[in-house]
Amino acid sequence: MPTEAVATTTAAKAAAPKSNKKSNNQLLGKYELTKVLGRGTFAKVYHAVSLSDGTHVAIKVIDKSSPTITAMPADLLLREILAMRRLSHPHILRLHEVLATCSRVYLVMDYAPRGDLSQYLNSIKSGHLGEPAARRFFLQLISALRYCHKRGVSHRDIKPQNLLLTQDGTLKLSDFGLSALPEQLRPDGRLKTACGTPAFAAPEVMRRRAYDGPKADAWSCGVILFNLLAGFLPFDDQNLPLMYKKIQKREYDFPSWFSPTARRLISKLLDPNCDTLNFLCF
Repeated sequence: MPTEAVATTTAAKAAAPKSNKKSNNQLLGKYELTKVLGRGTFAKVYHAVSLSDGTHVAIKVIDKSSPTITAMPADLLLREILAMRRLSHPHILRLHEVLATCSRVYLVMDYAPRGDLSQYLNSIKSGHLGEPAARRFFLQLISALRYCHKRGVSHRDIKPQNLLLTQDGTLKLSDFGLSALPEQLRPDGRLKTACGTPAFAAPEVMRRRAYDGPKADAWSCGVILFNLLAGFLPFDDQNLPLMYKKIQKREYDFPSWFSPTARRLISKLLDPNCDTLNFLCF
């Protein structure tokens, strides 16, 4: 082929419009997946952009064929969807829609670009917050939980990794996979399932006793507030029986910079006797 013909063919290919073939990262023609935000036991979370209006969202992808998913309690995913669908609050991550194929389920949710509260604390030089900043996050969390509890939903897995931050620093409560709905309550109005993260879970939950869901969430809020102000946890030990003993004896120390008000509030929340725990915000 003459040199001129080769040059003409090459130029024509360069000038030709790009193929309309869908990107491998497109989800059902509605979203473009861009990057992985996190991985959990049962799912991956991606950042994505809506192809219709450019909205940024987070998409939790559950692969139904994964071995970890087959071990997942049958109602875990359904519970998360049902809980999030009945909740609409400024400090709760919103579920936009649920999509599904034969092999995967996709939960399309609000995107929180500043990550979770644990990442935020790690980015601070001192490792902890001053009381004004801690108070702001704490009140946002309390507002979200008060709303949940009025609608019969107990979260049961409150920890920094489930507290996300929007671009302007607004806190959003997320991950309702372990939440309890009204239909799960026993006749006495209590719950029985032991769940959550040991360092943040109320002692009565980890002892597998019947417990009050909102009071269990209140305990977790006490741990969160201590963590925000101190930069470390009040109870944290790889030896779980030893940690539970410390919890029962209230063996934790306040750092010197805690104010009397913060100490009183945390002491009320971290009451191992759930019958005497009395926190009016809940």
